[in-house]
Amino acid sequence: MTTRRPDTKRLPAAWVRVPALVAAAIAGPWAPAALATAQEEAPAGIPVRDATTVEACQRCHAVDDDGLMSRVSWMRKTPEGWQQSIRRMVTLNDMDLEPETARRIVRYLSDHHGLAPEELAPARFEVERRLVDYAYEADEGVAYTCSRCHSMGRVVTQWRTKEEWELLMAMHRGYYPLSDTQGFRRIGPPEPGGDARHPVDKAVAHLAKEFPLETAAWSEWSATMRPPRLTGLWALRGHDPGLGPIYGTVEIEGDADAGFETRTRYVAARTGEEVRRSGRALVYTGYQWRGRSFEDGDESKAYREVMMVGRGWDEIDGRWFAGAYDEFGPDVTLVRADGPVLLGLHPGALRVGASDAVLRVHGANLPGGLAPEDVDLGPGVEVEAVLESGPALLEVQARVADDALPGPRDVYVAGRAAPGRLAVYRTVDRVAVSPRAGMARVGGGAFPKGYAQFEAAGFANGPDGKPSTDDDLALGRLDVDWSIEEYAAVFDDDDIEHVGALDENGLFEPAVDGPNPARSGSRNNVGDVWVVATHRGPGGETVRGRAHLVVTVPLYMRWEPWRVETATATPTMPENHR
Repeated sequence: MTTRRPDTKRLPAAWVRVPALVAAAIAGPWAPAALATAQEEAPAGIPVRDATTVEACQRCHAVDDDGLMSRVSWMRKTPEGWQQSIRRMVTLNDMDLEPETARRIVRYLSDHHGLAPEELAPARFEVERRLVDYAYEADEGVAYTCSRCHSMGRVVTQWRTKEEWELLMAMHRGYYPLSDTQGFRRIGPPEPGGDARHPVDKAVAHLAKEFPLETAAWSEWSATMRPPRLTGLWALRGHDPGLGPIYGTVEIEGDADAGFETRTRYVAARTGEEVRRSGRALVYTGYQWRGRSFEDGDESKAYREVMMVGRGWDEIDGRWFAGAYDEFGPDVTLVRADGPVLLGLHPGALRVGASDAVLRVHGANLPGGLAPEDVDLGPGVEVEAVLESGPALLEVQARVADDALPGPRDVYVAGRAAPGRLAVYRTVDRVAVSPRAGMARVGGGAFPKGYAQFEAAGFANGPDGKPSTDDDLALGRLDVDWSIEEYAAVFDDDDIEHVGALDENGLFEPAVDGPNPARSGSRNNVGDVWVVATHRGPGGETVRGRAHLVVTVPLYMRWEPWRVETATATPTMPENHR
């Protein structure tokens, strides 16, 4: 690294004046003093050494003799962040760029101007496209300013100098004038004795401190970063909402330079359905796995793969999702399968007094020919027979004694502990529906629908006999009957008749976007309902749980780092989730 910014004396006058004049013109009397800051001592920049990147970008981004490129050398981003920047250059600045060249630039900048694992960890939800209610707690005012238009995940996955944060704010106000009134305006006068700075100035000061260009984490990671060696067999365990636990293997071939090829096989533990996928992936910044795979080569069953490679190259974890429909896809963890690997067991709970119960232990490279005495399910649970013993699956028949003590059991197979515990219980005392508060979006006309997937888990009261306490026994996923009920918000509420329908697997499909002439006032098909899960016990007893679902308007604007279909070509729901 070097300690100098580009020598403006050696740059064409237009390159020096234009950004400054634009910033000054759109700044206003209370905006960040970008011009004054530019004259201050700036942190060291990161040289750009890649010839392809220099050739493609130097038309607008000047490069000095030390390899420092204006703007680019003073920021770091994820691969998605750099891809989005290039798309903006192409669409707004008339940049002519071949796709292969763009991919090479994204890869170079992600590797050399990227994020350390510790820096990305708090914001993984953003790149993994998780539908979470993230709360940025470091500064509520900054969160309010930024999240008026996009998630805070967009912000905290970028690291910049103070000047670059100022110029980013100026760019927002130049490209998106409504940001001044939607996000950047001060709401009311400052409190007496409080911080009188404008929200923009507060945001810049906070972000420059919390997300600077230079950090110890990045210095350490960039010094040790190297292409990971991932070739071999990996065991897969995961959870696919609506489908349940999945177990299998992933064969990885190739190398980090040319890219990895994958062959995946997994089964859904609850249904026994087997899935085979094949795909390709690149690893950015030494640990950021970005891939794409297809089920049986069918593009309608595609998943994007966003995972992180552990420092020891022995674990990879993250999320696969459907792209245009982020709500679909499993959480996955891969571990090296150099020897026997126990992945998990299903079902995760057995009732006291159960007989002829079938329990399956999933894994990779499991020893064959196991006998009942090789499987230990804990006190009160007897293995009566081994039904199947293969490299990927051990299936046993078990009986739970009538006097078995309720509680968790550690499971051992051939002396090795299986992940997770077997719960022994008497009754299902509580049903919990997740997510507790869900959101779906009407669509199907000009915009795609936003689906919501719900699951039901059972719990037995612990020794204190009280529900929802720390000693409750988790029983895992339950078989339930799904239904929706009215969430009464106003008199004569009729949301349940118009917002959509829930299927037998807990998947809510919203109605088409309105206006709907069948509703009073031709209102849209939005509203609130309860999602209800009803579990029926062996004696006919029922236990219910419910969650709140908000059905709202379409997502009119998507800040995607990749190309998506236009509003007139609405994508359809993935085939593997119909």
